Amino acid sequence: MKRLLSGNEAVARGAWEAGCSVASGYPGTPSTEIMETFARFPNVYAEWAPNEKVGLDVAIGAAYAGKRTISTMKHVGLNVAADSLFYVAMTGIEAGLVIVSADDPSMHSSQNEQDNRQFAKFSRIPCLDPADSQESRDFTIAAFDLSEQFDTPVMLRMTTRVCHTSSPVEMTEQQQQIPAKGPYPRNTAKYVMIPVNARKRHPIIEERIEDLAQFAESFAYNRIEYRKNDLGIITGGVAYQYAREVFPQASILKLGMVFPLPVEMIRSFCKNVEKVIVLEELDPFIEDQVRLMGFDIYRPNHVEKSETYHTKSIFPITGELNPEIVRFSAQKAGLLEFTVKKEGTSINLPLPARPPTLCPGCPHRSSFYVLSKLKVPVNGDIGCYTLGVAPPLSTIDTCGCMGASIGVAHGAAVAGDQERHVAVIGDSTFFHTGIPALINVAYNRSNVITVIMDNRVTGMTGHQDNPGTGFTLQHQATVQLDIEMLVRACGIEKVLTVDAFEVEIIEKTLKQWMKEAGPAVLITKEECALLPSARKKYLPLLVTDQCNGCTVCFRIGCPAILKSEELDPKYHRPLAIIDQELCTGCEICAQVCPRDAILFRDQVIAQRKSEEV
Repeated sequence: MKRLLSGNEAVARGAWEAGCSVASGYPGTPSTEIMETFARFPNVYAEWAPNEKVGLDVAIGAAYAGKRTISTMKHVGLNVAADSLFYVAMTGIEAGLVIVSADDPSMHSSQNEQDNRQFAKFSRIPCLDPADSQESRDFTIAAFDLSEQFDTPVMLRMTTRVCHTSSPVEMTEQQQQIPAKGPYPRNTAKYVMIPVNARKRHPIIEERIEDLAQFAESFAYNRIEYRKNDLGIITGGVAYQYAREVFPQASILKLGMVFPLPVEMIRSFCKNVEKVIVLEELDPFIEDQVRLMGFDIYRPNHVEKSETYHTKSIFPITGELNPEIVRFSAQKAGLLEFTVKKEGTSINLPLPARPPTLCPGCPHRSSFYVLSKLKVPVNGDIGCYTLGVAPPLSTIDTCGCMGASIGVAHGAAVAGDQERHVAVIGDSTFFHTGIPALINVAYNRSNVITVIMDNRVTGMTGHQDNPGTGFTLQHQATVQLDIEMLVRACGIEKVLTVDAFEVEIIEKTLKQWMKEAGPAVLITKEECALLPSARKKYLPLLVTDQCNGCTVCFRIGCPAILKSEELDPKYHRPLAIIDQELCTGCEICAQVCPRDAILFRDQVIAQRKSEEV
């Protein structure tokens, strides 16, 4: 049976077909849909963990207990889970364990562009790199078998293009029935990584990699496609698709397992072609290994070492590849002739600008408006509230990784910076890695104000539940953590929870706390404007003839507030108008308007009732 699936859906499907029954991960683009899809299958347990390390530890525990398990995350999530990755690489497992790391070339929704194939090499575990949805499903099944055959976790390295592109997938309707394992293992020499045991395990995993390298020679998804022998391309992952499109006549060594590499297969391939190039996204991961094996990689004579800071011979080391980039790089290297496009063969119309901004009705807007007025340094975090950096709010001064805002603000404070630092962090990010940083602030009596922006959901990745929403990934009602109680338990005494749309209270509170020393936490609470329950309350506001174009409402950066073509007769400034299709009725603009020129919700209701009469 065939079905059109995205790469993420295909991974979930493959895991289910392989008999995987436990999944734990943290939402992060481009990996999120794997867990959301898997959770809907029968006979499975799936959960959102507070962060990636917890998710991987849960998966490891389930694999130790004899259940095939998958753990999913985006590439930077593996940084958070790295401790767990390295210890499970040492211990091995009882049942199959697949770790999905979804890389994001070109940083479509990420703060860096790391290549997590390097993590596989670093931790000594095999890495599979699918090129399309069919391989995403097939490689997932193969990864579980590989995991159990070699007593190792296996990394499935996805990339954004494969994750989100849909293609036909041949699949079955049956889930493998995995025989039950025996009692929970009592094998301290294997599973208790104290130094005396770890020293004995290290040679075992080095031997395992050698065995895997031998296995790679006959791995079904490593294959040679001989065509013309003037050019041979070694490639893997989505780059294989670009190789086939741009070099249809070239011979190709397609690697499904990109670590460890099949040395003899590479040697045979290189002997049978005149020149060899490596086509891969991001790091020269395959290319460097092939060079170290002693094989020559084609480098055009006119490309001097001084022209580049990396070892990739032809293709860019940064950004996502596509056929156009591959073709241009090949032309520049003399592998293809430059061709002149005929006029009229393509239409190149500029796309309309879409500057990043907080949504209309976003509950974070009020806090950022106040912080912009206070002109204090703001240390930001990862989430939709990072958009507070965009004009006209322009309030985020730093942003590094999940949970960093509080620690960075604390660091500035203890360094003696004379300005009062404010850390902003969302509810899901606070649960993820903000709690330890806040404990550090409380423990060391730091002069930091933290604003926890609680919009009742994990917003940026598509409205996933978290420990504060009261529901699990599989829609089971559960405990709903009270952030204020949690903050107080961390040792913070000065805590206040306010409605996120109460601009005056937020401003008054922050101004007062700026005068007082010591740690403080302000929790701004209001559901995301895009949640269905919030949408039901939408009521667009109206601008009256009291508006004189003073521009204050424009400073909150709401896409629903526009400058009209009508000018104020006295000051010749554009008057404000509110887009009735975008406005949610959050009332922030009405609160900041100095002339009371914007009607509040109750006033709008009253006016409309009078019009009906």
